[in-house]
Amino acid sequence: MSNRKAYTHLSQSDIALQIESLVQAIERHDSPAFRFKQTRDGYLCVEDTRLSRYFTYIKQMIDLFDDRIEYSYSEHLQAFRTACGDIGLERHSDGPICLNKEGAAYLDHHRSMNVLVARIRQLTRDQWYRRKRGDRRDQAERQEIRICDYADNMMERYSRTTIVRVNFYYYSEAQDRLRVEHVFDDLDELIAEHENNPIFEDLIGYIYSVEQGDRNDGRGYHIHAAYFFNGNVVQGDVYKAIQLDELWERITHGQGYLHSCNHDKAQYGDELGIGRILRNDRAIRRHVHKAVKYLVKDGQHLCLRPKGARCLRVGQLKSSSRAKGASRKGAN
Repeated sequence: MSNRKAYTHLSQSDIALQIESLVQAIERHDSPAFRFKQTRDGYLCVEDTRLSRYFTYIKQMIDLFDDRIEYSYSEHLQAFRTACGDIGLERHSDGPICLNKEGAAYLDHHRSMNVLVARIRQLTRDQWYRRKRGDRRDQAERQEIRICDYADNMMERYSRTTIVRVNFYYYSEAQDRLRVEHVFDDLDELIAEHENNPIFEDLIGYIYSVEQGDRNDGRGYHIHAAYFFNGNVVQGDVYKAIQLDELWERITHGQGYLHSCNHDKAQYGDELGIGRILRNDRAIRRHVHKAVKYLVKDGQHLCLRPKGARCLRVGQLKSSSRAKGASRKGAN
């Protein structure tokens, strides 16, 4: 059952997604983690179920909650963590184990996983679990409205606004060691560059969103960003993206790379909402809205984040005509 190599190399992001997958699978199915069948010679053998494959990384899933950093968890990770504590799950060389119902003896690993599944299933039916999921969806909807209004405000400031949409990623070898608090540290450093770096001399606003790729895209933790520049001064949106790429490489010490949406604007056709935007072109506003909404979609929410960390950072309107950088004030 245990895959040592896979266990060793799973990133924090990937193992968090493994937990999320396990809890979601428990919600969908009513089977235990494992079943037991008696053979003809009287021995019991372990049979896999629909859930069994999710326990390949169970040791690392438990190790995720090491309390080195105080995190806020998604409902899936919180249910897993709470269930582990409720049943008194303990580490063991054969795999995590817990005591039987009477508390008189330890169950073997496979039976312990059945107890864990049963407890997680109970927790997913609790009101706090369902409410947390609904709250996240409601927050994503509120954030969509907020950043669309913000984009409109930016485009009203000058007769032309240059919008640069980029995604800040980490190379796969860096993702293996990357913890979510490191991403927030890099974001803080990136925002601090707004004050004095010439790249941001004509910046009038920004939106950052820290997110997490799904299990298939392999992108792990990353940052979506939209920048709003005074379009009467900044015309080269692609060049700005190149400068941002160089800055991100420096901040991450060569461990990060950038994807620029502005490098291939032709792919958007008639729905282009980035680049140089005219204030009087009202028809294009809905395309700008679509471009910025991508930053706050619910499907890429963080499974865990440092306590108090804000995943969404939105710059504040400034009164000066040439802003050296938008305010660092943001909101989650």
